[in-house]
Amino acid sequence: MKYRTLGRTGIKVSPYCLGAMMFGAMGNPDHDESVRIIHKALDAGINFVDTADVYSGGESEEIVGKALKGRRDDVVLAAKAHLPMGDDPNRRGSSRRWLVRALEDSLRRLGTDHVDLFQVHRPAPDTDVEETLSALTDLVRAGKVRSIGSSTFPASDIVEAQWVSERRGLERFRTEQPPYSILNRGIEREVLPVCERYGMGALVWSPLAGGLLTGRYRKDRTADTHRAAYGFKHLSDGRRLDAVEQLIPVARDAGMSLTHMATAFAIAHPGVTSAIIGPRTMGHLDDLIAGAETELGDETLDRIDAVVPPGTDIGTLDMAYNPPAVEQARLRRRLPEERSAA
Repeated sequence: MKYRTLGRTGIKVSPYCLGAMMFGAMGNPDHDESVRIIHKALDAGINFVDTADVYSGGESEEIVGKALKGRRDDVVLAAKAHLPMGDDPNRRGSSRRWLVRALEDSLRRLGTDHVDLFQVHRPAPDTDVEETLSALTDLVRAGKVRSIGSSTFPASDIVEAQWVSERRGLERFRTEQPPYSILNRGIEREVLPVCERYGMGALVWSPLAGGLLTGRYRKDRTADTHRAAYGFKHLSDGRRLDAVEQLIPVARDAGMSLTHMATAFAIAHPGVTSAIIGPRTMGHLDDLIAGAETELGDETLDRIDAVVPPGTDIGTLDMAYNPPAVEQARLRRRLPEERSAA
């Protein structure tokens, strides 16, 4: 395993990061098997593990904590907070009140006294970014967090956070965790260049496009799989399925599986530090590890560019972040009285 530097933190991480979202009730409920999967990933040279409090309501963190007993110092451990952890409106978000509590809860479940990377899981338009960064700075100074990061932040939000950190003397985001795959290349346009400009590491999620780049989902075919059971719309998006049909022969001609081509693509961009892989079974992990040394030549990359041009997205993932200005109709439509007045 060839290790990479996580932004300018000096921390060395593997090009594959083990994502823990599939460990627990929402993926693999067998704790012992999940622990074995984590151990096999570590034995294969993966030293980067990413989880979040919201994954199976904290169960994922408990599983990761079990797996890291006796091995904690060998692992770069990343956690996230922001998404709802119950019905209480204050058990979510990016306020000081919640982030401090969320981290304490995560540390308890993980069985450790610190995390190496603590990330804000989504932007919080209703919270002053200075409030968030101030709280995270205090957590770093208390020794409970080594570095801080953001996840799915638009480029403008990343820049604003960097400015606030500099002007207020606060810890700054050292990483960004955006979605990135052959089908979702929008971050190539601004997010990745901004990360490179500020020396931020990028650990990208969903390099398999939410399962589409495994080859199990094909046009005019029904796939009875775990992900399909959740009713994700992106799995039946005709434009995305058309692109998959065009990518399958590209992988075949390159002498590799679609899965291996997809994961190799995600870590080929110079602005990407690690790609998060999220195996649910040992078989999934074995397949991903088998392709860890795969590299794509210029001809293959050119053919991928012809199917999905650089900097473009084909459809969106169901889990993708939409800013309020896009998601809320009232923010992009004039009120009736305003229309009549015009």
